[in-house]
Amino acid sequence: MTSETYEIYAIRYASLAQRTRRESFMGLDAHDTALMPLTFFVWVIRNGNRTILVDTGFDEAEAKSRGRSIERHPTAALGLLGLSAEDISEVIVTHLHFDHAGTVADFPNAKFHLQEAEMNYATGYCMTHETLRHPYTCDHIVNMVRRVFAGQVIYHNGDAQIAPGITVHHVGGHAKGLQVVRVATERGPVVLASDATHYWENVMTYRPFIITHDVETTLRGYDRLRELGEGDMSRIIPGHDPLVMERFPAASADLEGLVARLDLPANM
Repeated sequence: MTSETYEIYAIRYASLAQRTRRESFMGLDAHDTALMPLTFFVWVIRNGNRTILVDTGFDEAEAKSRGRSIERHPTAALGLLGLSAEDISEVIVTHLHFDHAGTVADFPNAKFHLQEAEMNYATGYCMTHETLRHPYTCDHIVNMVRRVFAGQVIYHNGDAQIAPGITVHHVGGHAKGLQVVRVATERGPVVLASDATHYWENVMTYRPFIITHDVETTLRGYDRLRELGEGDMSRIIPGHDPLVMERFPAASADLEGLVARLDLPANM
C-alpha cells in the first residue's frame, strides 16, 4: 500500500541571538565564547487530506521571563500559511519543555499526541529538582493536564503511527519522553528531530546539547536519527538550528527567512 506524502514547513517564531557555544554544547572549554544562536520553530505537516502541527512554541510572557526574543506568537505565525489555531485538529508534542508546549491552551479543537513517559516525568519525582524542572513551566504542564481531563490527549508508549506516512518515535535523552516525527515526503522520509538534536552539529559530532536528562540515551538517539533519516543528514531536521532557514528553500518569496519548505531538497 502506497503511503501518503506531505509538505513540511518550518515556521520561525522566536530567537536567542546572544548564546555562546559553551552554553550549548557539553564538554567545551569555558573560554569558547563564540556565538551559537538558537532559532525557535513550530512545524506544519500537511497534504490534501490533513494538517498536523508539531509543537506549540511559547508566548510573549514566557519570552520575557526567559530572555528570548519573540518575533510573533506561534498562532500568529501559523497565519503566515493561512492557518488559524482553530484550524488545527491534531498536534504532536515532541516534549513538554517551555518552548515546545507553551501555548497548548490556544488550540481548543486539537487532540494532542504525547509520550506517556513525558507526562509522567513532567509531573513526577524529577520535578522536585530545580536542575531538571528548569526547562519546564508549571502552567504549561497544568494546561496539558487539563487537556487530559478534557479527553484531548492521546498517549503513546514508544513508536506509533499518527496518520498514513507520519510516525512518532520515542528517543528520550534531552527529555525523558522526547519523541521525534518521521514524515513521508516526495524526497523520502524526513525526520523532525526537535531537541533530539538542537543543531546539525550535535548529531554529526555526537556532542550533546548541554541540557540533557540522560547522556547515554541522547547518544543512542543520534544513532536512531541516522537510521530514521536513512543516513542522509538533510533528512534530519534539528530543532533550533538557524541553518534550517539557509539550507532549505522558502515557502514563497515573501516568506524568506520566516518559513522554510523541508520536503524540498536542501542545500547542504
